[in-house]
Amino acid sequence: MADGVQEILRVTSLSAGYGALRILHDLDLTVLAGERLGIVGLNGHGKSTLFLAIAGLTGWQRGSILLNGHEVGGTRSQGPGRYTHRVVRRGLALMPQGDEIFHGLTVEEHLDSGAFTPRAWRERKPRKARILEIFPPLAKLMAVPVGRLSGGERRMVCLGRGLMADASLFLVDEPSLGLAPKIGRSVMQALMNIELGGAAMVIAEQNVSLLEGRVDRIIGMHVGKLKGEASVSLSGAARAQG
Repeated sequence: MADGVQEILRVTSLSAGYGALRILHDLDLTVLAGERLGIVGLNGHGKSTLFLAIAGLTGWQRGSILLNGHEVGGTRSQGPGRYTHRVVRRGLALMPQGDEIFHGLTVEEHLDSGAFTPRAWRERKPRKARILEIFPPLAKLMAVPVGRLSGGERRMVCLGRGLMADASLFLVDEPSLGLAPKIGRSVMQALMNIELGGAAMVIAEQNVSLLEGRVDRIIGMHVGKLKGEASVSLSGAARAQG
C-alpha cells in the first residue's frame, strides 16, 4: 500500500531465465491500482521474460512476486505453466506479443476462450459487448476465423481475449509489433481508452513515442534490469478513486 493506494503488483529481487541462461537480474517493480505503466527496451532485454515470470511461464525463477497481496512467484522447480492457472485466478491477464491465436477459431470463440474464470464466463456477453465498443472493427467479424484476419484485426482479437478475463493486472506485450504505424497508434489509443477502475495495466513497447504522454510513468529495461524509473505518479490511481 502506498499513500492509501492499493498495490496490485510487487516484484522483489526477481531473477529468471531459461536453462542456464539468466535473463532477469534481481529486478524490483511495484504497480499501483489504476496505474498505466510503460516498460520500454529493445528486443532480447527481458520485457517478455518479466511478463512470463509473473505468469509462471519461465524456465526457472526465484524471488518474490506478490499479486494482489498473494505470493505467486518464489523459487520454482516445476515445469513452466504448471501453476499459471492459479495466477490467472488471482487476477492476471497476459496479452502476448505476435499472433499467438487459435487460427481455426472464430473471433467470438476466441474471445470466449479468454473468459477463464467462472465469473468471467457468466459475464461473457456484456464483456464481449464492451470489447466491441473498444474495437469496433471486430463487430462484423465475430463469425470469421481469426486466421483470415489482417494483422491489426488479429492484434485486436488478442487484446480482446485478455480483456475478457476477470483481471486486476493486464500485461500487454508489444501491442504495436509488426503493425503499420497508423494501426499501431490506433491499437495503443484503444488501450488508453479502457477504463481500468481499480485494475492496472503494464505495456511493454519498443516505441517509446507510443507511450509518452499516455501512461502514468515509463521505465526503461536494459539487459534484464529496470533503469531510469521516474517518480511514481499517482494520477492513474487518483482517477480510479475519483
